Amino acid sequence: MSENRPPREWRFYIDDMIGFSEKVLAYTDGLDQEGFIKHDLTYDATLRNLELIGEAATRIPDDIRAAHPEIPWRLIIATRNRLIHAYLGIDADTVWSIIQTHIPELRVRLEALKY
Repeated sequence: MSENRPPREWRFYIDDMIGFSEKVLAYTDGLDQEGFIKHDLTYDATLRNLELIGEAATRIPDDIRAAHPEIPWRLIIATRNRLIHAYLGIDADTVWSIIQTHIPELRVRLEALKY
């Protein structure tokens, strides 16, 4: 059963990405890498939201992505694919770096797209 709805406005996916980024930051606030890895629920919820950021990025039209090269669209989508398809090969150092360095920066850049 499929519904014939109009396509969703791309800006809503930007809002989704911001919301998922905020969850990642909230879930990991006050944790160090070791604490993050040891807390299964936090780890799993955080990875899921990283996946969702990438999934939402796939919904952004190519012309919008091309107009905003300051956002690493391909890397975001590749990270999503890696998390989903290579879950046994996820490197904790890389995930922690994404959370600590890239997500705050991404959130700021996404916020700028809203205007």
